[in-house]
This record gives sequence, structure tokens and C-alpha cells, in this order.
Amino acid sequence: MKFYSTQRSSPHISFLEAAEKGLAPDGGLYMPETFPGLDLPFENGNPDISLTSLAKTCSYPYLKEDLTVDEIGRLIDDAIHFDAPLVQLDEDLFVLELFHGPTLAFKDFGARFMARLFSAYRTKNRGDLVILVATSGDTGGAVANGFYGLPGVHVCLLYPEGKVSDVQRKQMTTLGENVTALEISGTFDDCQRLVKSAFSDEKLNGDLNLSSANSINIARLLPQSFYYLHACFQLKKLTQIPPVFSVPSGNFGNLTAGLFAEKMGMPVQKFLAATNSNDVVPNYLSGREFSPSPSIQTISNAMDVGDPSNFARIRALFGQDDEAIRNHLWGAAFSDDKIRSKIKETHQRHKYVADPHTTVGLLAVDLYRRDTGDQSPAIVLSTAHPSKFADVVEEETGTKVEIPVRLKKATEKNEESIPLHANYEALKAFLKRTY
Repeated sequence: MKFYSTQRSSPHISFLEAAEKGLAPDGGLYMPETFPGLDLPFENGNPDISLTSLAKTCSYPYLKEDLTVDEIGRLIDDAIHFDAPLVQLDEDLFVLELFHGPTLAFKDFGARFMARLFSAYRTKNRGDLVILVATSGDTGGAVANGFYGLPGVHVCLLYPEGKVSDVQRKQMTTLGENVTALEISGTFDDCQRLVKSAFSDEKLNGDLNLSSANSINIARLLPQSFYYLHACFQLKKLTQIPPVFSVPSGNFGNLTAGLFAEKMGMPVQKFLAATNSNDVVPNYLSGREFSPSPSIQTISNAMDVGDPSNFARIRALFGQDDEAIRNHLWGAAFSDDKIRSKIKETHQRHKYVADPHTTVGLLAVDLYRRDTGDQSPAIVLSTAHPSKFADVVEEETGTKVEIPVRLKKATEKNEESIPLHANYEALKAFLKRTY
């Protein structure tokens, strides 16, 4: 299987080559030339398939050129040893809980998969890999934890000063060893710009073997498609009606992974692109031009993205056809006030505690149903544990959020981060003297 760049001017390469490069030399994002038709019982009325079995089946067509079946199996078993349960809130509303991994965020799926993939490959080859990551919140902690202590890989995280939660920051800054955290004096968009500049620097790439664990990396999206398929099979035990997926969205990697799952055969009715006040994509879906803008800080900070990278992949999937995209995706944006109110309502009505990001997905379902009348079963992707945003959640629900032990341990360690200006030359100098 070969992968092309969305800019269409780089050579087509294998999955592992695309994963290690992160960004194509022409600045584009890698996409598969074709999607494998998976031998999965989508028509079975009551399938009983584990998440790890699905992951192995999905991974094989992508990895078979580089790894054996046994190696793929061991990688999946080690990377994804936690579940993604579908929780029913009412007759036709479900929450897919993706926060049962080590750092309590959906990004554990992609980060742990990538970490083991890169480490296994690098220990067979010369030269360590330097993973360069921009994060607006949960990506940093998931990548730090996923790659921590693994041979053959160094991790450098860029996060915006004062714009991530205390818990998110501590999950990045308390590990040490092969993990370094850079506190950038700017926004997430600045962090993302710096990372893209580094990947576009051919000499720096050649000297340091740079790669990324952001959702710009194709290896992040493959494992995220696993839980969409798993959700579909869990739902099929209750109904044969294809679901609507509501996806809290920032850089739009998670929604793109859902589109990948659909391309591999998953039945789906519609995707809802649910955002906070950073409404670039919902505005586009309503008929306006796609017009990136500076990011706005919100209480759902992992989604504070004004120029979502993966929109290029979405356009590629639909052959640059704006009408086709708008027919298949529906979008809406919500303010902090609406998010706070919905957190409270969800707790009162369903006795369910949702974090601000998950709540954006719940709001989108409400509005979508009012606008369209579509009462298809809806699955909201719950991307983070509420304890990571305990201040907001506790204020709105009036109840104490229990903090899992693994999160408590991260908050009790000493932090170590390096302040850096949002300037590419400063980042380049740091990377050259460190790695």
C-alpha cells in the first residue's frame, strides 16, 4: 500500500516511511492511495468482536510490508490493552468513552500505537528518531506517556504557555528521560507553525531524523479508526440503523479517522463536526469559504485550533468537492456558556458527568436533530475524562469528580519545562544543540 501527499508533488511511499516523515517534503499530509476492504461482519446482527481483534485486522493491510503478522499482533496487544465502551444515555443517544487509557484521553490510542511502531522499527535500524509535537492539550500527555522510556526515540513537546490545563501540563512536564517539554510564548497555532517549519527544513530533517506524533501523522489516524469500528459493532447489538457520529473537533484528525473507517466499510449515516468558538470548519460547512483565523482560548482547550491541518485530508478524501463534503458532514460551534449549561443539564438528566469536549459533541447532537429531524442513533465521542477539567465540571455539576490514581501520580511529581519564544530560529537552535 502506497501513500501520497495532499500537495501531490512528493513521491508515493510506504506506510512506515510516511509515518516516520510525518509531513511530506512538499508540505502536504500523507494519504493512502486506496483503502482496504476489510473482511468484517458488518451485516451480522449481533457480532461479538473485541477491540484488539479489530485493530489487528485493520492494521495488517497497512503494516504487512514492514512487519510480520506476529509483530503486528504483539504491537497491538502492548499498545491497546484498554477498552472503549459504548455507554447508553437514552434510547438513541450513546457516548463512546475513549478515556480509559493511561493518560485518560482518546489520544492514547494513536500515541501508544505510534510509539511501539517507531521503537520496533528504529531498534532494527541505525539512528534515533526525534518526535516533534505541537499540542493544545491532551496530545502532549498521551505522546509523552506512550513514548516514555522506549529505546530509539526522543520526544520534544511544544505547548502554548498558559493555555493548557494544570493536569495536561503536568502530564507533559513530569516524566523526563527521553521526553522534553517546551513552553511556547504563543498559541497552539504558533506551536503548530513551528513544527511545520521544522519539517519543511530539509537540512534539519536530514541531521535529526525528525518525525511527528500530531494528527498530521498518518500513523495517528489508523489506530483512531479502530474505535469507530468497535463502536459500530457495539451498537449493532442494539440496532441495525447506521449511526450518526458526533466528533468534538480541533485539528480534525479524529473526524478524519472516522472517514477512514467509513472508507474501510463501516456503515454510517452522518458525521457531525462539533467545535467550540473556533468555528472555521462549521462556517465552511454552512456555505462560507474555508478561512483560517487566530485560535480563541476556551474551556475545551484541546480544540482551540484556528487553522485545522487535517482539513486538507478531508478535502482529499472528497476529491476537493466542497458540495460533497457539505452533504456528508454537518457542523456547529458552541460558546463556553452553552458548554457549561450542557454539562449541568447532562448531569441532571442522565446522571452522567461529561468533560467540556464531550459536551460539545452532545450539544451538536441536540442541534442537529432540531435542524434536520434525523433521529438516528447518535454516538458522541467522549475524548477525555472529566477529572482533567475538574474545576469546570465540579462548578457546573455541584459534585466532586473522582481523580483516578494514575492522574494523581502525575500531578504530584516535579515539573520541568523550557520556555521558548514562538520563533523558528529559537526552536531550530534548541533542537540542534539538544539532539
